[in-house]
Amino acid sequence: MASHTHPGTTPSAFTRVNARAAGILGIPDERYTHLLGMGPEHLAGDRYRTPAATNVRIWELMVAKAHWTEVSALMTRQSAFGDLGVWDYLFTSAPTPLEGLRDAVEYLAGVADTGTETMRVKEEDGEITVSHVNAADLTYEAASAIRAYGLGLVRHRLGVALNRELVPVRATLAARTPRRHGLLTELFGTARVEFERPVTSMTFRAADLRERRPHAQPGLSAVLRRHAELTLAASVPLHDWLALFRATLRDAALDGDAALPTAAARLSVSPRTLQRRLDDHGTTWSAELESVRRAEVTHLLRTTGLSVAAIAERSGYADARTLRRAVVRWTGHTPAALRRSPHAVAG
Repeated sequence: MASHTHPGTTPSAFTRVNARAAGILGIPDERYTHLLGMGPEHLAGDRYRTPAATNVRIWELMVAKAHWTEVSALMTRQSAFGDLGVWDYLFTSAPTPLEGLRDAVEYLAGVADTGTETMRVKEEDGEITVSHVNAADLTYEAASAIRAYGLGLVRHRLGVALNRELVPVRATLAARTPRRHGLLTELFGTARVEFERPVTSMTFRAADLRERRPHAQPGLSAVLRRHAELTLAASVPLHDWLALFRATLRDAALDGDAALPTAAARLSVSPRTLQRRLDDHGTTWSAELESVRRAEVTHLLRTTGLSVAAIAERSGYADARTLRRAVVRWTGHTPAALRRSPHAVAG
């Protein structure tokens, strides 16, 4: 199982789909763009993980605007193959759809908050059942929509792997029986849908999922699993405001502009408000900036052959002498000694 799951957060790719669907439903941007992790700099790439609470709020707004069955169908349509990154390709890189499904379940953290969402695969009597477990109450419509979306998404990805429409044997939903469920029949590819069940699941013929993919490339699924692991390990979870600020400051430093006004602008606050919020969190701008610089300088000293002067210029220090003093203060070692002793601790 992937060792980096970051519970309480979801990948930015999933959040982008949520925001797109919310826009289609006509929900005003100001209802959700202020939420933690919704800034353009955090949604643009796949490095960041949005707080799960942000995504749940968007789903709550959507089910307040449209019936939960409509929301689940819309979200599935908006989740085009490839939109969810490497997780999508886990389905299609394995020798069989079943193996791809097992890989996708193992790396569910690539698309979901594994603190609240889990998936399981069970084979019995010539059938394979994939279950989506979410502990929220049956009457909570946002959760009902998410559960149905999860099943629809899995069926679609398995169909892509098979290059044909996949018809399940049956589906069950941990949700109240809706008055109309034609959208779910279309989404699941079957009218055999049972409601108000303990677990949300979809069952397929084992023969369908064991069908070998004639053009599967040997070893590709192992490469993608490793890529999924590395992506999770390198991701930055935005659990709270301070985590958001620190991620923003790191990005500004990488761009060569780690200045207070720049970080404040990226967070859509004034410099004075930013300093006040840092004080509320028991820290200061100078302390946070030094922490970022310490990490960058230590990394460059240990992994590159750059001169001390070049590292000083890159990390925002006035000159090599100033940087040397800072390194000695942090570690008790000179830059040269730190390079010779990789086990020396920085700060």
